[in-house]
Amino acid sequence: MDFCKNLKRLRKNKHISQSEMAEMLGVSQRTISHYENGTCEPNINCLGKIADILETSIDYLVGHSVPVKER
Repeated sequence: MDFCKNLKRLRKNKHISQSEMAEMLGVSQRTISHYENGTCEPNINCLGKIADILETSIDYLVGHSVPVKER
């Protein structure tokens, strides 16, 4: 569940809408909504792109470490 919360929080902190995030990733806005609600999870390639967009690490996104910018 950390991924859902972290994704939503980081996305909002960057002032990126679900639609904007979806466009950057080449997925639908509904897919981003599913990620944030925990009803589905991105594959590893998409997860890496999300981390890049949000300027953090995959580890942080999934709840295993502190954000890159806090180090």
